[in-house]
Amino acid sequence: MPEFQNNDINKTVDHLFRHEAGKMVAVLTRLFGFPNIEQAEDIVQDTMLRAMETWKFGKVPDNPQAWLYFTAKNKAIDLIRRQQVKYKIDNDLSYLLKSEYTLSPAVQELFTEDEIKDSQLRMMFACCHPSLSKEAQITLMLNTLCGLSVHEIADAFLTKDDTIQKRLFRTKEKLRNDNIALDYPGTNILPSRVEAVLKSVYLLFNEGYHSSHPQKLIREDLCEEAMRLTIMLTENQKTNLPQTNALLALMCFHVSRFSARMDDQGLIILLKDQDRNQWNRFLIQKGNEYLSCSASGETMHAFHIEAAIASTHANAKSYAETDWQLILDLYNILLHISFNPIAALNRCLVIGEIEGPSAAILELQKMDQMEDYCYYNTSLGEMHLKIGNKEIAKSFFVKALAQTPSIAEKNLLDKKIGMCEP
Repeated sequence: MPEFQNNDINKTVDHLFRHEAGKMVAVLTRLFGFPNIEQAEDIVQDTMLRAMETWKFGKVPDNPQAWLYFTAKNKAIDLIRRQQVKYKIDNDLSYLLKSEYTLSPAVQELFTEDEIKDSQLRMMFACCHPSLSKEAQITLMLNTLCGLSVHEIADAFLTKDDTIQKRLFRTKEKLRNDNIALDYPGTNILPSRVEAVLKSVYLLFNEGYHSSHPQKLIREDLCEEAMRLTIMLTENQKTNLPQTNALLALMCFHVSRFSARMDDQGLIILLKDQDRNQWNRFLIQKGNEYLSCSASGETMHAFHIEAAIASTHANAKSYAETDWQLILDLYNILLHISFNPIAALNRCLVIGEIEGPSAAILELQKMDQMEDYCYYNTSLGEMHLKIGNKEIAKSFFVKALAQTPSIAEKNLLDKKIGMCEP
């Protein structure tokens, strides 16, 4: 067994919790049923605590994941044997749990790789049940599938721990009272539920890509979880749809630029100033492949257009060689499919690249309903700065500065304000 220091053990357990807790909760919830999800979570928590206590003497097993699964399985079997499951197990597995001959094999089977993925997919559909609000769906996914703590979720939503705790309680209570099962929806409602799942994963990715956390502009862990869940969707026949591949392509293109988005001091580097040699070419190639896969069928989803825009940026040899006219055409199509104020704002900036900053200002002025939005004022400030209207530009940057909680964005705006000084 490898030797570890206590600090290394804490990091190892934390890493395992981030990557394995959601899998184990999904499997155990499928075993016990949604009414017993808290017991599933308790088993996972106890398993992680036991790992820390057992490994703290420096002896970590060669296969920590297998150790966790073995421990969680035994705890679940013991709970069922002693009939201490809080709510009656009433699902397609319940009959296998009544006999000593079938109990252990049934639990063992659920912890195989294919069954773990299947359990996670079922959990995704349950988390995105239409009776739940979008906030409740995302909160439940972050907690049950991604292993995020209440405090981490509260940070993501810029709210209090108590608010998230209450939201999770109400959500789980609703799922229990409505008797929501961890199962795939029927053929008639599958498309709408997949749409809800993709939207939730998309929002999860966005929270990671441009975090609302004041001190973390990028939450790579959230982006990784969103990509992992989307990859899992592409691996299942029921959910491997054109729009699923388009979403995964979009994520690949965005994540490919991570290492170039901020400098060593944590300052934001704008797209035009990024070192494209730092972009991850492998991820760009994977994005191209997924985008090609998304072209099958007749579906034209907003994710297709967003991915095509991101592809145009990612595959351009330089900022100057970007095909801005194509990007403008794509934004026009995107806004026709579904109006999005952020897309409309980005479209104005593309017009600035094609027709100049004055044309962009005229377009932005038509969107004055967004004047309370940080990026709207930042965009106006940038366009006025380009044409030499420094005083006007400064006023917009100052306004934007008061509208963002992000330290990285505040630092960038301070830099822009300095550029407006005589």
